[in-house]
Amino acid sequence: MDSPDFDCLIVGGGPAGLTAAIYLARFRLKVQVVDAGKSRASWIPCTRNVPGFPDGISGEELIARMTAQAQKYGAAFARGRVTRLERADDLFDAEWGEGRATARSVLLATGVANRRPDMEEALHDEAMARGLIRYCPICDGYEVTDKRIGVIGSGRHGVAEAVFLRGYTADVTLIAPGERHALGKADRAIVEAHGIETVDGPSRGVALRADGIIVETAEGRHEFDSVYPALGSDIHNELAGQIGAELADGDGCILVDSHQRTSVPGAYAAGDVVIGLDQISHAMGEGGVAATTIRNDLAMARPIRR
Repeated sequence: MDSPDFDCLIVGGGPAGLTAAIYLARFRLKVQVVDAGKSRASWIPCTRNVPGFPDGISGEELIARMTAQAQKYGAAFARGRVTRLERADDLFDAEWGEGRATARSVLLATGVANRRPDMEEALHDEAMARGLIRYCPICDGYEVTDKRIGVIGSGRHGVAEAVFLRGYTADVTLIAPGERHALGKADRAIVEAHGIETVDGPSRGVALRADGIIVETAEGRHEFDSVYPALGSDIHNELAGQIGAELADGDGCILVDSHQRTSVPGAYAAGDVVIGLDQISHAMGEGGVAATTIRNDLAMARPIRR
């Protein structure tokens, strides 16, 4: 492992990883991106929150453009899921599918996975494509202005999402995913003050209409223009655990300093896998910070150009 294959291995090809790949390739570093093709951004039918695209852009097209930009400057790409990551002799050794590489540094941009509501996968995916299921009110709350909105969730997280959406429409219903709502006295007071209706579950998405989605509960069938699952997410922190990087208590996000360094020398993290605002623009910013830090840290060890 004396001569590593790459200066930096980037795990994850979403907005954070691709921004870092563009920066690092233009820093004249040898970069390998390994992506499993599961970026949440690729599922977005159309986002109008990304600056520079006033009419919106699909997540798939955005990912494709960023990938092409990184490739233009020499970044290498491989499709697969990294299953093993080890650090030895100040280098990182990674394996994915039939691939393997060593690198002087690693950037973990592995993201998170949304927990889905109880509904058939094909129905869920069609609903996502049509904007009937939405996961990010910060991204697209504007698009549901004055619409009938259902929020599947309970407790503090579900209430917070329902209250956020209440800023766009007066027709918000909070639906329990399980048998009954887990709402304390304070949460009950908040939903009542905001005029948010509550419906006990269990809830299940059962049908799509031309301009709506039907959710079935113990109290009957409810039709909405869009439904937001507020069920939380699962952090893709397995590789961070393999190299011993420190994780946050509770949600398990990878802990980093202000320059995206993890607790493991040579390992960095950016994007939704790090504590922060889960937004494309935010992930891009962290990707740029991480790439610049990686470049400067590597240059301190030895010159970039030899």
